Amino acid sequence: MPKDAVWLLPGLKVKRWFFFLIIGTIIAFVGLCIILDLRPIYHLISLSSRIFDLNLTIGRLIGVILIAVGGIIFLKGWKNANYSILDVNDNRDKNAVLEDLYRRRKLNNGPKIVAIGGGTGLSTMLKGIKRITNNITAVVTVGDDGGSSGRLRSELGILPPGDIRNCIAALADDEDLVTKLFQYRFKKGASDLSGHSFGNLFLTAMCAVTGDMYKAVIESSKVLSIRGRVLPSTLDDMKLVAEMEDGSIVKGESVIPESGKKIKRLFTDPEHCLPLEEVLTAIKEAELIIMGPGSLYTSVLPNLLIKEIAEEIEKSKAKKIYICNVMTQPGETDGFTVSDHVRTILNHVDNKKIIDTVLVNNYLPDEALEKYKAENSYPVIADYDEIKKLGVNIFEYRLTDNDNSGYVRHNPSRLMRAVYYWFRKADKLQQQEEQNKNQ
Repeated sequence: MPKDAVWLLPGLKVKRWFFFLIIGTIIAFVGLCIILDLRPIYHLISLSSRIFDLNLTIGRLIGVILIAVGGIIFLKGWKNANYSILDVNDNRDKNAVLEDLYRRRKLNNGPKIVAIGGGTGLSTMLKGIKRITNNITAVVTVGDDGGSSGRLRSELGILPPGDIRNCIAALADDEDLVTKLFQYRFKKGASDLSGHSFGNLFLTAMCAVTGDMYKAVIESSKVLSIRGRVLPSTLDDMKLVAEMEDGSIVKGESVIPESGKKIKRLFTDPEHCLPLEEVLTAIKEAELIIMGPGSLYTSVLPNLLIKEIAEEIEKSKAKKIYICNVMTQPGETDGFTVSDHVRTILNHVDNKKIIDTVLVNNYLPDEALEKYKAENSYPVIADYDEIKKLGVNIFEYRLTDNDNSGYVRHNPSRLMRAVYYWFRKADKLQQQEEQNKNQ
């Protein structure tokens, strides 16, 4: 390789631009010293002035010129050092790179958010929240015992990876090939692979290599370079158990909604699951805690049944919001109103103050109602008076969009806008609510 070309190698190219940064800084500093009459720099310039017979005005002018030249060299060095570090080639839009750097820096300074739940509801929430901050901790339930996760759990004795996988993928770049691979589900071929997703198998293998699911999640998150982090709520082999209104006991997250009976209370086996310390730390440091959306009994409540998590949420100074489901879920929340959802949560955590506001959807197209009605699912009604009796505020916003099948789904962007607006305006909204109540 020619000697001249060695200086242009990526690593050395960065050094070259850092050299520019240093030279630019020195030149600008000398110019500043001239203008501010700082010594001994000024004596040096005075000597030069006498030698070249320059007056004070010209000396000041030289200072201004040096600052300008030094500033230009500094900016040139800074800009190209960034390009070199990112290994930007001539075909890439450099303006887009600078915009990406600015966006990342802004997201790194975003609010500290803890999102608690499971299922598709939590992953949908995360897709929106990652657009306003990188400081996200997703706390995921590990009570799942159905589908691919259930098979891996029963056959290999690991924590169910499905909800964790969905959250990791949600916090990654959706267009990235690795993310699509992580979500790929085997449909044909060997019967042992049928129904499994690649991500579930990857997490299972990583769990065997690292020793536990927590380490497996951390390493998997690095592979996808996710924004924020995903944490299981516990590393204990937690199973969900429901006591029904008729006194019968139903075990298993996938079985509970199929029982056809009304749930009286939910608890875990073992009864006292130990929380992950990192989860408690994240809650302590949070500025905003989000619960939901998702299945009340099988996605949101399982995390809150861990006593220490509920206690830490109550003690936290963060703003706390619960996102209520749009429709009732057959087998879980038949006939439930918004206050029923909130009351159920509060009853299961011994009425701890863990919810400041409940966020509810205020738009539902007529054509969707008939589809849901056929499946014995109905809109969750916002019963304001009952909600206020629970000491919880209510905030309405359009949260949904229609999908191609005619059903309504939470829209990540709408969720993000609603939650972030409430987070920024919560104090003002609460004052307005109190004023309306007093009138």
